[in-house]
Amino acid sequence: MARVLVIDDDTSLRVAIEKILRKEGHHVVAAADGLSGLAHLAEEPFDVVLTDLRMDGLDGLAVLRDVRQSAPFSQVVLITAHGTVEDAVAAMKDGAYDFLLKPVGRPQLVSAVARATERRRLEVENRALRARVGDEERCPPLIGSSRALREIRTTMARVAASAATVLVEGETGTGKEVIARNVHALSARAAAPFVVVNCAALPDTLMEAELFGHEKGAFTGADAQRKGRFELADGGTIFLDEVGEMRPAAQAKLLRVLQSGEFERLGGTETLHTDVRTIAASNRNLRGAVEQHAFREDLFYRLSVIRIVVSPLRERREDTPLLAQHFLGLYAQQNNKPRLRLSPEAIERLQSCPWPGNVRELENAIEAAVVLAQGDIVGAEDLPPNVVAGEVAADGGKGRVVIPVGTTMADAERQVLEHTLEHFGGDKEAAARALGISSRTIYRKLSGNEDPAQNNPSG
Repeated sequence: MARVLVIDDDTSLRVAIEKILRKEGHHVVAAADGLSGLAHLAEEPFDVVLTDLRMDGLDGLAVLRDVRQSAPFSQVVLITAHGTVEDAVAAMKDGAYDFLLKPVGRPQLVSAVARATERRRLEVENRALRARVGDEERCPPLIGSSRALREIRTTMARVAASAATVLVEGETGTGKEVIARNVHALSARAAAPFVVVNCAALPDTLMEAELFGHEKGAFTGADAQRKGRFELADGGTIFLDEVGEMRPAAQAKLLRVLQSGEFERLGGTETLHTDVRTIAASNRNLRGAVEQHAFREDLFYRLSVIRIVVSPLRERREDTPLLAQHFLGLYAQQNNKPRLRLSPEAIERLQSCPWPGNVRELENAIEAAVVLAQGDIVGAEDLPPNVVAGEVAADGGKGRVVIPVGTTMADAERQVLEHTLEHFGGDKEAAARALGISSRTIYRKLSGNEDPAQNNPSG
C-alpha cells in the first residue's frame, strides 16, 4: 500500500484516479488545486504525488519544486496533455519521477504508482543505510526491544522523509535528543547541520539573540554581527530541547519562523529566510501547559504535527539489560578494560531499580561499575549503593518516595501517606483523591486515632 496525493483541477479525472488507486489498496488523498495539495503534504507524508501539469494558480511545476524541497523522498508523477510533453520531460530533469499522458489509462496509472513507490522505498533505505554506517558516533543508536521502542522506531522511519515538525515528550534522561538525531540522520537533511538549542539554559535576555542572531551594536557588547541558531541550521534540523521553558515573548517569535520561515536579526531590519526542519522536546506535558495558559496553544499545534511520547525506563524494563550491555562495552573500551559482562545478580538489580533519571542515570551507574570492577565480570557489588540496596520508588520516580527492600508494610504505608500529603501542601482531600482513599483514613493512619467523626459527634 502506498500513500498517494492526487492534485488535479479536473474533477472527473481526479475522482476517477482516486477510485482506481483506492481499489488497488492505496491510501489516497485528493486536492482540487496546488495550494490545497501542498497543505495536505505539510500535514502528512506521501510516497507519491500525482499532479496535473497545467492548473490555475499553483501549477504542477510549482508543486514539484515545493515537494523536492519539503519532502524530497516523495516521488512526483506529472499528468500532462500531448501538447505539454516537452514541459513534462524538462520537469523530469528537475526531479519529477515520471509523467502520464491524458487520458490516463488504468494499467499505466497503476504501474506508474507502483514504480514510484518502489523508487521511494529504495531511496529511503539507502539513506538510512548511509546514516547508520557513517553516523554511528554522531548519531547514537536507539537501543531496546520493548514494544514502545519498536513503535517509536517505526514512527521515526515514517516521519524522517517528511518536513513535518516533531514534538518529543518524555521525562528527563529518556533519550529525546537521541530520537531527534536519528530522525535527522534518516532524513534527506542528514548531511546538513543538526543544531541543538537548550531553551532551559538560555536566559530571557539572550533567547532572541541566540535563536535569530543580532546585528553589530544591537545591544551593549554586540561588537560584531552574529548569526543565530536558525540561520546556522539552514538546510538542516534545529532541535529545541526543553521548549516548554520558553517565555511568551520568545514563543511568539518562534511561532512566526515556524509558520513562514522568516525572521530578523536582533537590531536588524532585513527579513531573512531559513529552510529548517524543527524538532522540539519537553519533559513537561505541553498540552497541560496550554490548558494552564503557560504555553501558547497555536505554537503547541505547530510544533506537534508529529508527536512522539517516550516511556520512562521503569515502564520498559526489558530494555534495561540491552542498554546496560551497550554502556558496558562503551566504557570498557574508554577505560582500556577487557570485555566485560554482567552477573545475573547485577542484571536483576538493574531491572528492579526504578531509574528516576532514566537512561542517563543507568549510563552513569554502568560507567561507575566499569571503573570499580576488578575482573571481567561486573557484579551487583560493583553497582552504585542505591542499585545494590534494591531501592524501589513507590510512585515511579515523580516526587519520589524511596523505600528500601525490607521496610515493613506499616512503615512503607506511613512514608507514602506523609510524602503524598507533603506533595499536596497538607491538603488531605487532594492527597486522599490521589491515593484513592478517604481523608478520614489519612487522619486515622497518621494520628493513630480512630475516625475523627467518631471523636467529634458534631461533625
